[in-house]
Amino acid sequence: MDAANYTYVRVKSNSGDVWAATAQFKVAVGDRVVVPLETPMSNFHSQSLNRDFPLIYFVGRIGLEGERSQPAMMPAHASTPAGGPAGPPQADAAQPVTNVAPAPGGVTVADVWARRKTLGGKTVTIRGKVVKFNGGILGVNWIHLQDGTGTAADGTHDITVTSQEAAKVGDVVTVTGKIALDKDLGSGYSYPVILEGATIVLK
Repeated sequence: MDAANYTYVRVKSNSGDVWAATAQFKVAVGDRVVVPLETPMSNFHSQSLNRDFPLIYFVGRIGLEGERSQPAMMPAHASTPAGGPAGPPQADAAQPVTNVAPAPGGVTVADVWARRKTLGGKTVTIRGKVVKFNGGILGVNWIHLQDGTGTAADGTHDITVTSQEAAKVGDVVTVTGKIALDKDLGSGYSYPVILEGATIVLK
C-alpha cells in the first residue's frame, strides 16, 4: 500500500511476517521480494495511514526477487516518516574519502571526536564530503560527513550533522553548527557526538 511517497509491504518470511517501507515502487500481492533489514523502528505510528506498527523497517530499496541489484538510495526530498534518522554511511555512495582540507578556522572530523568533551555545546565548522543524506526526518535533514581523518574501525572518520538545508551525496561542503553530546533519540538511535542546526555552504 502506498502513502506519503512510500510503499508499505508485509512480507512473509521463515521467522514470521515483516513490515517494511521504502520509496514508492510497483509491487503486487504474491510477488517475492528482497528486503534489507537496515533501519528498524519500534512502535511506529504512521500518520498518513493512521496505523501503528509494533516493528517496521525503513529501507533504501526493496527489490523484486531475481531483479538486478541497484544502489540502495532513498529520494533526498521524499516525505519521510518521523523516525529513522541517518543510519550508517552508504558504502556505495562515493569512492573512499581522501583528505579534505579543513575550512579556515575549522576542525576536522577526527578533532571533533577526540575533543568532543570540551567541544560540547560549542559552535564549530567542519569541511567534508557528504556520504549519506536523509531528508525531512524529525523535522530536519540528516547528513553523514567525512573528511579523510579518523578511522573507520572506531567510527571516528564520520560525523552526523542535522540541518534545515539540503546537500547531495558527493558534495564537498562546509558546515557550521553546535556540538551536542550523548544524544539519544530512542528506538536505538544514539549519538555520542552530533553537529546540530548546521548551516551548509558548498566547499
